[in-house]
Amino acid sequence: MSEQPAAHWAGQRERGSYALMKLTAVLARLLGRRLISPLIYAIVLYFFVFGAQARRSIWQYQANLATWSGRNELRPTWRQVFRQFMSFADTLLDKLDVWNGKLGLEQITLVDPHDLRGQLHRQERGQMLVGAHLGNLEVCRALAELGEHVTMNVLVHTKHAEQFNRLLGEAGASHLRLIQVSELDPAIMLQLSERLERGEWLAIAGDRVPLHGGRNVSVDFLGQPAAFPQGPWLLAGLLHCSVNLLNCLKIDGRYQVIIEPFAERIEWKRSEREAVIRQWVQRYAERLGQRCLDAPLQWFNFYPFWNAHDDTSA
Repeated sequence: MSEQPAAHWAGQRERGSYALMKLTAVLARLLGRRLISPLIYAIVLYFFVFGAQARRSIWQYQANLATWSGRNELRPTWRQVFRQFMSFADTLLDKLDVWNGKLGLEQITLVDPHDLRGQLHRQERGQMLVGAHLGNLEVCRALAELGEHVTMNVLVHTKHAEQFNRLLGEAGASHLRLIQVSELDPAIMLQLSERLERGEWLAIAGDRVPLHGGRNVSVDFLGQPAAFPQGPWLLAGLLHCSVNLLNCLKIDGRYQVIIEPFAERIEWKRSEREAVIRQWVQRYAERLGQRCLDAPLQWFNFYPFWNAHDDTSA
């Protein structure tokens, strides 16, 4: 029996609305996490029960991770899949805590053995930070508000995040900007270059292929071919900026923000561009796989990651 083509993640209808998101944020502020938690868990439980594709996608992820790593204890069961959904609910509650000022820097451990944070402050020009939908990137974004006091520009491919971005603005997040990047047109490139020159940071996820105007490349991820976007690496090369990796994982009940060097420069000759980009994407996929092992239940891509897209690098 052949499977139906999977819908692109960006084309799937959002299950929530702005009104529901705003109501949840207001209730969390007024009632606190303890009282709002049952509502969040009920919503995610509904998502688990009626989201067949999401369940299959997490099962596939857990199976690939177990096989790739040789760790049998990571093999999927329905209980393990359900635990991953509950981990997502916990992350949603933590996001509300961040933007309500209830999760401060004193509750976050910064893992930065190369002192990249110091370099970011010492250098006049900004840099690019590449993250993933692993762990809680909201905590990383909040650093711009809570402690770093630099402007962080989060580049997004779709409008899914815009409603939540409105809530962030209402919460007073003045150092955080979400910029929709549908394609790398000259106007966007000029804007991003100017922001880098002002010392601002660019942050982008390296594990989501855009719906329109984006090119992707298929590389090995957890032992299976998967499509990753070329965008972050094309941007870094065209903007002549260095790239660091940024992850935020909840380990033993405490968040760890992990920042590590990745590429000082991404350069290519015109005839070599595709090969160079593929090489960097493969390196990124390998590093992402290692990070998944640090927090196996904190991978939050609830769509068929390994068979949803075709390679468009050719």
